Amino acid sequence: MADVKVEIRGNGPLRVIGEIEIVDQSGNNYTIPEGQWVSFCRCGQSDNKPFCDGTHRDCGFEGVSEAK
Repeated sequence: MADVKVEIRGNGPLRVIGEIEIVDQSGNNYTIPEGQWVSFCRCGQSDNKPFCDGTHRDCGFEGVSEAK
């Protein structure tokens, strides 16, 4: 498995870049291939949770996080 990078997008989602496996509460597996990315909602308003659908741009979400 290649390196995985997590980006905290200013006023937006968490973007995960690289090959990862996502397992939902029912045990279903979803693989994100190497070289692709997926964004996870931080605003709580997405209609496609846990994934980002861009709603943060319209709901006034403000989220600034910095790695320490």
